[in-house]
Amino acid sequence: MIIDFHAHTFPETISERVLDKLGRAAGVMPATNGTVKGLSESMKEAGITYSINLPVMTNIGQVIPVNNGLLKDMETFISMGVLTFGGMHPDFSDYRGELCRLKNAGIKGIKLHPAYQMVDLDDIRMKRIISCASELGLITLIHAGIDISIYEHNYSSVAQILSVLKEVQPEKFVLAHMGNWARWEEVERDLAGAPVFMDTAFSIGPLDSYPAAPSNPYCRVVLPDKTFLRIARKHGTDRILFATDSPWQPQKRYVERFQNIGLTKTEQEQILWENAAKILGLSGT
Repeated sequence: MIIDFHAHTFPETISERVLDKLGRAAGVMPATNGTVKGLSESMKEAGITYSINLPVMTNIGQVIPVNNGLLKDMETFISMGVLTFGGMHPDFSDYRGELCRLKNAGIKGIKLHPAYQMVDLDDIRMKRIISCASELGLITLIHAGIDISIYEHNYSSVAQILSVLKEVQPEKFVLAHMGNWARWEEVERDLAGAPVFMDTAFSIGPLDSYPAAPSNPYCRVVLPDKTFLRIARKHGTDRILFATDSPWQPQKRYVERFQNIGLTKTEQEQILWENAAKILGLSGT
């Protein structure tokens, strides 16, 4: 079994436009068409059993309609092996009510993206959502570190993460991109071993460049395999979650890279599915 803990899909009506916009901004070529069908086909090719769909709310007006759409399509998603999280925006006033609604509907977690939402992770608006989600038993997955298309400011730095951990003490807290994308020296020094999960999204191997996209200084950033192994083992391979960031990385190639990175068979099994199954509460695994 393989569980991809970090993937994105978009409605068919807008997927092509969204991928073009995001791909050009990041300088990265998408590996699928961005739809749930495209993700499902990619999963079959890669041998992935489940993928976690992570919606990103860039404004408060998206929270209810996007979550409504995800809840409406949830059973269809599940039939395709896609488990969806809900989304939240730090300026959404009734965050508690919406988180309760998602929890009661069977949603396992939420995604927050400080960079796209332009709110620092240690802002009280973020902290209260993370605290409420933890209280409800929901997973909170955050974009951690520099965003490849918004790199002037790190909205979720290691220092901010440590502040949240100290003040909020969240359970089921997942840091995407191996703890802090493009800031892995800080992760290894200051964050590895903290009471959080890290996912491997967008952190293994090179990126595929988007043709004719503006030059991006972060397009060639790569986490070296040896550094990945040091961080994973210092942090504990029982708290690392396999993730690709599809469509921004090809799942099949990502699985192959991961399987050849130098982990033991036991470590691979933990990261590929065992840890995810536990945090998701999947029965029969």
